[in-house]
Amino acid sequence: MSATLLGSISRSTEPQTMLRRFLALDAVVTTANGLVYVAASGPLGRLLGVGSGLLLELGVLLVLFGAGVGYLASRRQPPVLPVKAVIDANLLWAALSIAALVLWFSPTTAGAVWIPMQAMTVGGFAVLQHLALRAVAAQDRSTLLS
Repeated sequence: MSATLLGSISRSTEPQTMLRRFLALDAVVTTANGLVYVAASGPLGRLLGVGSGLLLELGVLLVLFGAGVGYLASRRQPPVLPVKAVIDANLLWAALSIAALVLWFSPTTAGAVWIPMQAMTVGGFAVLQHLALRAVAAQDRSTLLS
């Protein structure tokens, strides 16, 4: 993902807008990834060196997760606890991806590139969402003090 794209997505003085945009981007990428895993689990499994059954199951999970994140992004003010749950889930996904790569998988070269790249992307979403959520909280505190 390019810095230009992130810059244009985050370009807002409104923290809620920034948070919603980062959630929406996460939802689109996650859902698309899940749909590809579901539709092409066999060929992708062979390409990455990961079991097709696992990819199919992960694909279904990602589609459902992406839909939930999309719902949060559609809210005018996404509730804090579900947003924190998304951030935590993204951090967990990133950590488990690396752990699986090191401890359980015997990926192909493509898999050895894809898995950490996906982990970094998901971890990046978590960081961006966390920073946006902090900005929302700071804005809420300053509004209360005004």
